[in-house]
Amino acid sequence: MAPDTPLTATPLPTIPLIDIGDAGPIALFESERARADEIVRLGREQYGPNVIGFLDRVSQLWAGYAGNPHADEIRHIAEAMPRGIWFMNLCLEWACTSGVMDDPTAPGMRLLRTLDWPFHGLGRNLVIARQDGPAGDFLNMTWPGFTGAVQGMAPGRFALALNQAPLVRRLSLPIYADWLVNRIKVFSSKRIPPVFLLRRALETCRNYAEARDLLETTPIALPAIFSLVGTQSGEGCVIERLERRAVVHEAPAAAANHWTGQTYRPGRPRGIESLRRHRLMNGYTHSHVSRFAWLTFPVLNEDTRLAMSANPRAGELQVQGFEADGAATEIFDLKERTAT
Repeated sequence: MAPDTPLTATPLPTIPLIDIGDAGPIALFESERARADEIVRLGREQYGPNVIGFLDRVSQLWAGYAGNPHADEIRHIAEAMPRGIWFMNLCLEWACTSGVMDDPTAPGMRLLRTLDWPFHGLGRNLVIARQDGPAGDFLNMTWPGFTGAVQGMAPGRFALALNQAPLVRRLSLPIYADWLVNRIKVFSSKRIPPVFLLRRALETCRNYAEARDLLETTPIALPAIFSLVGTQSGEGCVIERLERRAVVHEAPAAAANHWTGQTYRPGRPRGIESLRRHRLMNGYTHSHVSRFAWLTFPVLNEDTRLAMSANPRAGELQVQGFEADGAATEIFDLKERTAT
């Protein structure tokens, strides 16, 4: 290369939009097997095969004990993969930041969202599955091999996201002891895990009111924080959930990984600087920030694997994948993609 030849940056990959209709997660896995292989391989390299193997077995036992409604799907995928699929579906260990607000640039409500999960490969292997359910079609920002839902948009109905609740303090001992006691409690529960409740909402709820009622009232296996927006002005809320109780914050509102309403139990915030993330996102819910200009530290950090902006009334959706070293995909824009 000549000294004066300009350097050209390698273009980032695009996020695939995969139409699987009502075929479900097995069809997504079979169409994108290479991505699932890479996610599991990187997980085994990152955490070690013994740790992944142990957590995989415990997760499988819990699914059987609890009568998980999607255990057959997970089992089908796990039969084709090395250890890691059960853990991937039931580990429930991530941090997130979300905001719900009136959209300042289009009719309807807007949901802003980042997912922080220190698991290599999730950003560059992110896919968007277009799926059909009894209540209509929806877009699931997900990964091949994963059978639940962590965030999604049902155009003309609602958009929603799941944040992990703070780690409940049960002992005056180091954090790993609290984590272990909480895992034992979760693994003794027969209630539905939050990731599968989100999937149920996307598949079966016809509107914002039905989704809100489902997320507020359904008993769940462990505490969670849900963010939800509908299609009409004012249809937005953050729902802080214990297993059987809920406190609701009406839009504009933000969520990170600590309680902001009534104090339920002492808890340890999850992720990187949860309180600062919440304050920053709360400010964005009152501003006219556009596109992804809101992706600043600590809302965007080394653990971020996904960023999303969704308006279900306008049918607007922007998504981008990230890894620890920065952006891992181009920005997916639904309107631009479907116009081509």
